[in-house]
Amino acid sequence: MVSVDITAPFYWWKEFDTYKVGTVANSCSTMHKLTSYPLDYDNFEMTDFEGDLNPYEGNPLNPKLTMRDIWDELIIHCENLRRAYNETKDKRYWKELVRILPEGFLQKRTVTLNYEILRNIYKWRSTHRLTEWHSFCDWIKALPYA
Repeated sequence: MVSVDITAPFYWWKEFDTYKVGTVANSCSTMHKLTSYPLDYDNFEMTDFEGDLNPYEGNPLNPKLTMRDIWDELIIHCENLRRAYNETKDKRYWKELVRILPEGFLQKRTVTLNYEILRNIYKWRSTHRLTEWHSFCDWIKALPYA
């Protein structure tokens, strides 16, 4: 048996949840904890962030809009919704925050699994295009019975 705390973005957890057989996961409740701390870049997966990337390259309407501009605005809106909820306790603000929360939001889970599952994960994810899987597979290789 292997037990580990993993902090990863929502988009990674959706793929990890493929390995349900023989795993147990307890998460820090996003729904209950989301409004208890300020939201900023530290709450999102930004390891290989391409802030200068312009998704509108060649578009005459927004030629200088970058991913940093988009993320800055998104985080401001999320933080404003969080504050509005905390000040009013109006669940409409909370619901909108949950609705627009980006897939890159980091969630911590304590996961218990076994070496058979880890071997399977390594086999199928070691060459995955998400860099998070490469980091996880490096961790698997460093385990005592790997």
